[in-house]
Amino acid sequence: MFSSVLIANRGEIAVRVIRTARKLGLRTIAVYSEPDVAALHVRSADEAYCIGAAEVAQSYLRGDRILEVARSAAAECIHPGYGFLSESATFAEACEQAGIAFVGPTPHAIRSMGLKDAAKQLMQSAGVPVVPGYHGELQQEDFLKQKAYELGYPLIIKAIAGGGGKGMRRVSRHQDFVEALGSCRREAKSAFGDDRVLLERFVANPRHIEVQVFGDMHGQALHLFERDCSMQRRHQKVIEEAPAPGMPESMRVRMGKAAVAAAKAVGYVGAGTVEFIADTSQGLNEDSFFFMEMNTRLQVEHPVTEAVTGVDLVEWQFRVAAGETLPLSQTDLGAPRGHAIEARLYAEDPENGFLPQTGQVVSLSWPSNEPGLRIDTGIEAGSEISPYYDPMIAKLIAWGETREEARKRLVESLHATTVLGLRTNLGFLAKLLGSAPFVSGQFDTGLIDSGLAGLVPQLSESAIQAVAAGLWMHHLGNVNARRAKRLSNEPDSPWSQMNGWALGGCRRDRIHLLINGKPASIDVLWENQGSAMLVGPEQTRLSGVIIEGNRLLTSVDGIPEVAVIHDDDDMIFAQWRGLHLEIRAQDLLDRDLDAAEGSSTIKAPMSGKLMKIFVAVGDEVERGDRLALLEAMKMEHALLSAGRARVKSVSGSEGDQVAEGQVVIILEALPPT
Repeated sequence: MFSSVLIANRGEIAVRVIRTARKLGLRTIAVYSEPDVAALHVRSADEAYCIGAAEVAQSYLRGDRILEVARSAAAECIHPGYGFLSESATFAEACEQAGIAFVGPTPHAIRSMGLKDAAKQLMQSAGVPVVPGYHGELQQEDFLKQKAYELGYPLIIKAIAGGGGKGMRRVSRHQDFVEALGSCRREAKSAFGDDRVLLERFVANPRHIEVQVFGDMHGQALHLFERDCSMQRRHQKVIEEAPAPGMPESMRVRMGKAAVAAAKAVGYVGAGTVEFIADTSQGLNEDSFFFMEMNTRLQVEHPVTEAVTGVDLVEWQFRVAAGETLPLSQTDLGAPRGHAIEARLYAEDPENGFLPQTGQVVSLSWPSNEPGLRIDTGIEAGSEISPYYDPMIAKLIAWGETREEARKRLVESLHATTVLGLRTNLGFLAKLLGSAPFVSGQFDTGLIDSGLAGLVPQLSESAIQAVAAGLWMHHLGNVNARRAKRLSNEPDSPWSQMNGWALGGCRRDRIHLLINGKPASIDVLWENQGSAMLVGPEQTRLSGVIIEGNRLLTSVDGIPEVAVIHDDDDMIFAQWRGLHLEIRAQDLLDRDLDAAEGSSTIKAPMSGKLMKIFVAVGDEVERGDRLALLEAMKMEHALLSAGRARVKSVSGSEGDQVAEGQVVIILEALPPT
């Protein structure tokens, strides 16, 4: 076994690798970019070294710099985690040449499976079924467009070097092909440095089922059963589970054998995942699955496999990389034990197109002493979510004797989790896990996108304003009490209370707030000597407002409510019924002068890089026209026109870094034609 390891990664996977390395007695060496200097993985390791600036191309993708650190720190091996350099054959070769073990497959296996087109050709020759499509080398736009027409619509364009849902577009109409191809290529070039693509027939009612495989240097290979990763949004996994719901044993056996055949076809060593797509139009059966790709690394969702097998996959990675044989045989593994479900908790805004969020996590708490629950995270209170990296906060993994037990445990754990400071998908995850299709196990990869409206937590505007008003009045009461104590030593004076008190007058207030960035002018009528509030035109009744520590206890129209809060000097953060509220005073002097003149400002919804600007001053645009493309966290986000308008000004140039809220384009409204 090795005595030391450098973890060439960051975040939760770096922390997770460090945990197993410590168990095995390895000295742990972390690397970090400049913004990650105070990150959890840095403080968790025995040693840590800065490798460059925030951009991944200047830090976590700098294989030469990482190897330089590994040599100077006397690291015997390098664990790449997932993402970044984990599937770089060039980096694996460089490790070999430096005499440092790469905890992963051989460069040959990475190359063979790393490019989707070559991998599919290899699988066909190995007798593994593949999805019909075009996997060739010719990449001219006109040629691909013709191939798409021959293949038929709908189809999927995939980056051959892609993964994680990036560089993938579904196309339903021939006239949309060129635009989708261009978008796919730009995203692939940015994320993987390779803009080549393949085309695949779109499988109706698909399930995404993958098999965990493992091989050693002695020619042995086995599988550790399957995971169902069908809960996806825009081809990115949201929920994963093992075993796959409703899978017949005959299909499990055949899929496992196909996965092992795929691994043996390239002499695979280490942990890998063979991904299949299953056509469920006739139900799951042993003849309904096709090979999609092989990921030559550890997967994000590996904990669910660990939960149903009792195997530490990272420990196996270290042992196999050190030349040991696989610790167990296929027979030893038996069958999956119980059921495990994983939810990916992200800093993103489900109410606003799941835009990634950036900022500080001001408060963070997890369920305590919950049996059967595992939390993998690289984030803690005070951590910054930056625009440079994936916005994942944590993975919550629940195990149970049955699928329903695991599902309920995970839902309860999500309800007991608090993240304050920026919006997350907590409420969305809980609703998804409670949706009828998921509970029944009758779903496919289109469930989220087709039923999105019903999965995003919905609360009435009046109820939100009532809670916001109650919190803000309590906040101002605290501020006034502190001021009164400082100035007059009479904090209990009625002049210091925020309950609408007035000399002989009606107890009435109007407060002007920004709730999640949206302005709200709220009328408040006080009742019962200020013990209750009637809020807004609907007279929503808020009563019994009590603050206990970091919790708001109140009643909204007679229904008891609890919100978790964090009261800053000038802002309140609250988590309530799956929603994250940011409440602050509205500056009534802050006005958008362009908007007042009939113009509209197009602002960056998040920090990122302007990849493309499609318009110039004087251009006329229609509703839905693309104005610019913003890249953040390796994904493209289009800025669209809300109506017919003329471009009044364009700020910045392609390639510029812009901050959240920065004005990019100003439009002047035009009358409808």
